[in-house]
Amino acid sequence: MIDEIKNNSSAPEDILDVTLRPLSWDDYIGQDKIKENILIMLQAAKQRKEAPEHLLLYGNPGLGKTTLAYLIAQEVSSEIKVVAGPGIERPGDLVAILTNLEEGSVLFIDEIHRLSRPTEESLYTAMEDFKLNLILGKGPMARTMTLDLPRFTLIGATTKLASVSSPLRTRFGAILGLNFYEEEDIKKILQRSSTLLKISTNEDALNVLSKRSRFTPRVANHLLKRARDYAQIKGEGVLTEYLAKEALLALEIDEFGLTSHDLRILEAMIDKFNGGPVGLQAIAAIIAEEESTILEVYEPYLMRLGFIERTPRGRVATSLAFQHLKKKIPTILNEKQLFNL
Repeated sequence: MIDEIKNNSSAPEDILDVTLRPLSWDDYIGQDKIKENILIMLQAAKQRKEAPEHLLLYGNPGLGKTTLAYLIAQEVSSEIKVVAGPGIERPGDLVAILTNLEEGSVLFIDEIHRLSRPTEESLYTAMEDFKLNLILGKGPMARTMTLDLPRFTLIGATTKLASVSSPLRTRFGAILGLNFYEEEDIKKILQRSSTLLKISTNEDALNVLSKRSRFTPRVANHLLKRARDYAQIKGEGVLTEYLAKEALLALEIDEFGLTSHDLRILEAMIDKFNGGPVGLQAIAAIIAEEESTILEVYEPYLMRLGFIERTPRGRVATSLAFQHLKKKIPTILNEKQLFNL
């Protein structure tokens, strides 16, 4: 399976990432409930000699949605076709993909919420009846043709579940959400990655990296690779706790895993709006960042840390955020949080 993953990756950094990707269910650390549900679904389908039901995975970037798709394909001994939602521009592109699938194939559509509406509508009958209804010609000469498709399993992945239309969502047999990882699971992932990358390190160094990984395996592996580079130049190839901290300091990542972008958000909320409440649009304008980037990349982690709260009137920086930035906490902030305004 590793060769198949590499074929979908071109840059050296991408290839390095896929070498760290779990190749078995035992290697896939964390998300235990998700794994259990998927394996039961796959085993039941195998006993019935049917293709597994379509599956929709949602969650923040880097939590393992793509890896799960590859493991599912491996479990059912099927080939996998990987495409990105934005890359399927027209229904004709989807037709070409679906008609080239084989019986029992797995089709993985990343960012499925970004499919165009006409393309999405073409998926409905393909998912339900394994047929494609094509309209040939235009005007009075137009006619309809139906194509039979092999029975396949569609796995969709999205970071924005609310952006997946209701008609599409209801056609999936299961919808599973991936959560942030626990720190201990991140540490196990780093231990495995260190072995694969042949990095000489110790438990203290891995503790530093796991605490600053934003509870996300992809981030943890990226930090490990950057710390490895630092250790190679500064520490004769041995990654120690001191060198790990030095590497993260050079990357401007603090003890909570916050980047300069995270800190700019908190500083804007505190310095410009006295902690809030403040709207997302105002924050984006001040720090010159896209609203969607703040919403999808930075805010979930800041909320997980308890630095930001969402209220009906806008975002509020909590007392923890004030303390982290060593700012004086205004009395009115505590009242807002107390009454959840």
